[in-house]
Amino acid sequence: MSRHYSLTFCFLICLLTLYSCTTNELSKESNDDIQLIIDRLSLEEKVGQMTNLTLTTLKSEKSNDTIFLLDSIKLRNVLVDHHIGSIQNVEGRAYTLDTWREIVTTIQKITLEESSHKIPSLYCIDAVHGTNYTIGSTLFPQNIGLAATRDEQLVKRCGAITAMETRASGIRYNFSTVLDVGRQPLWPRFNETFGEDPFMCSALGTASIKGLEGNDLSSPSQVASCMKHFLGYAVPRNGKDRSSTYIPDIELHEYFVPPFRSGINAGSSTLMVNSGDINGIPVHASKELLTDLLRGKLGFEGVVISDWQDVLKLVNRHHVAKDHKEAVYQSVTAGIDMCIVPFDFAFYDDLILLVKEGRIPESRIDESVRRILHLKKKLGLFEMPYLEKEAVANFGKPEYQETALEAAEASMTLLKNSNRILPLKKDAKVFVTGPLSASRTALHGGWSYTWQGQKEDYFDVRTLNVMQAFEQSRQPLTKTPQNADAIVVCIGEEAYAETPGNITDLTLDQSQLDLVNALSKHGKPIVLVLIEGRPRIINAIEPLADGILMAYWPGSKGADAIVNTLTGKNNPSGKLPFTYPRHVNELITYDHKPLDIAFEVADPYSYEFKFSPQYEFGHGLSYTNITYSNLTLDRDTLFETDTMTISITLNNPNSIPQIASLDLFTSDLVASIAPPVKRLRGFKTIKLESGEKRTIHFQLTAADLSFINKDLERVTEEGDFNISIAGYEKRFYYKTN
Repeated sequence: MSRHYSLTFCFLICLLTLYSCTTNELSKESNDDIQLIIDRLSLEEKVGQMTNLTLTTLKSEKSNDTIFLLDSIKLRNVLVDHHIGSIQNVEGRAYTLDTWREIVTTIQKITLEESSHKIPSLYCIDAVHGTNYTIGSTLFPQNIGLAATRDEQLVKRCGAITAMETRASGIRYNFSTVLDVGRQPLWPRFNETFGEDPFMCSALGTASIKGLEGNDLSSPSQVASCMKHFLGYAVPRNGKDRSSTYIPDIELHEYFVPPFRSGINAGSSTLMVNSGDINGIPVHASKELLTDLLRGKLGFEGVVISDWQDVLKLVNRHHVAKDHKEAVYQSVTAGIDMCIVPFDFAFYDDLILLVKEGRIPESRIDESVRRILHLKKKLGLFEMPYLEKEAVANFGKPEYQETALEAAEASMTLLKNSNRILPLKKDAKVFVTGPLSASRTALHGGWSYTWQGQKEDYFDVRTLNVMQAFEQSRQPLTKTPQNADAIVVCIGEEAYAETPGNITDLTLDQSQLDLVNALSKHGKPIVLVLIEGRPRIINAIEPLADGILMAYWPGSKGADAIVNTLTGKNNPSGKLPFTYPRHVNELITYDHKPLDIAFEVADPYSYEFKFSPQYEFGHGLSYTNITYSNLTLDRDTLFETDTMTISITLNNPNSIPQIASLDLFTSDLVASIAPPVKRLRGFKTIKLESGEKRTIHFQLTAADLSFINKDLERVTEEGDFNISIAGYEKRFYYKTN
């Protein structure tokens, strides 16, 4: 950073008083008066608000691996000469709080002091499982692990902490939450989803959004959320990131639209677009999806932002635009409000030309600028453009680590426990091994202090790996498998994010399979700890294991949670939020069609295929057993204006408390299109004290039984339905009034 801008944080905060006169005029204007701001902006200033660049464009050549410096000439070129309204991302790695505050405040100072428009700048970041680009922040389990908790309030709390620590860094816009439905486990962003079910993705995604945004975005403890990636991003045909999907309209509206509808209803302020294409049409160029569906049918009024370089990719990846100018035309006409360019002024220059040539009316530009200014106003940037002193105090509180541990422990999913090998006996000698037993990066996954999350130097020294957590426990450890009473093997996946995580085969690496095979020769009980962002195929070694614990990517307190679970300090309660496949070519979700399983006889041959995953959606064991009884429905017939109450009684006869997670499924027995074998319609997570007996209730309406029919209408048809909870079933009849 030039000497002129090497200001201390305290002095930068003091600039508030100096520059308050600059923003007072804007701060007094109501939302209705945003038009007055737009009216006094030039075309260039308007397009600047629609342009988003990465921090690299402001980097001084004097920057190095240990310090990031801003360049004063580049600052003025971007913020003053080109009127750029938002900056995002990091240069390579996470920064300290002081560095972030100096970066964001300096950008804001230049914008407010020297730009012609005096509109505050907006800084944006990917804080996807905690404030993952700030040194010393709290990192929670990745979303796939949070989904295993089935706990909306816990997910909301994680979102709220993420918001507080992000805003404490001086940043007010978070590119989260992922609302993609994870139905293709090869996809390298599977870990960012809340699993394979749209109802679960809707409920937990909404909880995360509410945690991030709260009730007032201007509050020093909240940030704007971003629903992503609209639409159908998570099911690429080839399993690779940023690639093509082929989705029938019925399936698109049945499985992939609902989480976004829920996020919109929850008030999410912004939305990011799918980088790929659907049925050959790039979503960034689809007016049908971004305007007709998103704005028209779903009623979204917030900011639509492109993903990284995705307007340019209409030219060089999708090949639907002959040049960049045509790509800008297609994307803005489709409905893009803000473009992550992110390295140059190509979007800015071409959009100005398109307006001057009359191909895009300036009124269309005004629509986007109005949404962007409204977002900035909601965030309190006009009234308080600099870091608030109240926000500063919201970083690194001890209770955040407690929540991280609670979330990690609640996510632990016990898949197998033969001969009650777990929990490990206190006097049992344990041999701990495996390629991930000494890895902190694998516990966190991608988006952890660096994009790929693979650099341990940036992790807090207090963050333990599994081996260290075992060493701090009171469990006897041995250095050789021959002397062990049990062998704990930590296997799975090292950290990755996005495209670098592409793979061609879900089967676990051969070296890890070989390790487990070799260890099995010792004749000792084996416990596998799966540390992974997606289900890797383990059918070759599953029979060799007495115990299997699915840990996902559990975050800052993941090692503690794993060891606490293996030693019995934590009683596991997690439930799989996806179907764990047994074979690489049988990627079938729990809500498959009846035809996906088959039995046919063509004498003298019989043909049979059963749904037989390694572990089913919702599977998860515990060290104690809760008993279920008395499943009842308050009516035998549900009319379209009624609400049905479903009740079931739970009893914890054990001497310790237990968390119980219940999934409620319905099955439509006959429908006008082939119904799935079952659909998740509700879930609850409750804590039962020792000896406690409790009856819990679910509510069900006609809307909960609906589906998308051949005319793309959401309907509920008369007929018989089954309800199932915890292995119990009841039948009822649905009748229109």
